[in-house]
Amino acid sequence: MSKSLYETLEISENASEAEIKKAYRKLARQYHPDVNKDKGAEDKFKEINSAYEILSDKKKKAQYDAHGDNMFGGQNFHDFSRSHGGTGDLDDILRSMFSGGGFGGFSGGGGFGGQQQPNLDIETSVTIPFSVSILGGSHSVAVNGDRFDIKIPAGVKSGEKMRVKGKGHAQGGRAGDLFLKINVASNPEYIREEDDLVKTFDVPLYAALFGEKISVQTLEKEIKLKIPQNTKNGQRFRVKEMGVMNRKTKERGNLYLEANIVLPKVEELDEKLVEIMKEKLPKE
Repeated sequence: MSKSLYETLEISENASEAEIKKAYRKLARQYHPDVNKDKGAEDKFKEINSAYEILSDKKKKAQYDAHGDNMFGGQNFHDFSRSHGGTGDLDDILRSMFSGGGFGGFSGGGGFGGQQQPNLDIETSVTIPFSVSILGGSHSVAVNGDRFDIKIPAGVKSGEKMRVKGKGHAQGGRAGDLFLKINVASNPEYIREEDDLVKTFDVPLYAALFGEKISVQTLEKEIKLKIPQNTKNGQRFRVKEMGVMNRKTKERGNLYLEANIVLPKVEELDEKLVEIMKEKLPKE
């Protein structure tokens, strides 16, 4: 029974706890990305850390010693870690495996007997534009040298996961699935508050004092907003159902436009107007 975790740490299967720790420290120093700038050193460092996490835990080690590389769908640990490398989720996959959470590489019966199929799924992350997260749409991703478009539903949040069927690794006429962890890029113009959006917009002093219609560009379109007299700085105006789609209720939140009153520069005002303002404006 192949047990490639021991090969990864360059130790025998009968190594003691002290020998496992000593081997790990030696290899970790050798392949640490801050020390070793060779191509592949970072992947090797992750591989070493993952192997040590298993073999330094008595319960996980006993489980691995009993089943060997069958736990990785028949792959050796080097190939298994490479197939999940760069995803940031290898530790999560191993943790789930060794805590009894199950793993895609196991056979249909859930046990370790019989012919094991390799895990062909890919887990990775993708960053989408803020506007796409709110309105939905198509977004291009590149995986395994293949570029294709995926459909993003309106209202998606950072941390959500999407499954794209048939876009994982391919082997022997089988294709795994692609699991994408969504990251939403920030937008300096907007703040998301659950299903609502908040956007700050500039209001000239004239419009704030005397009222006027102002054009405001939103994620969807340009709208005309009526500004009433005596508008205060920070005052919010609600635009119904132009917020975020709630995928459970199928209802959209609101867009709140927050006024930022722009004061003119005194030196650019007419001198006579300045004198009048000095004389007439209240000082308290």
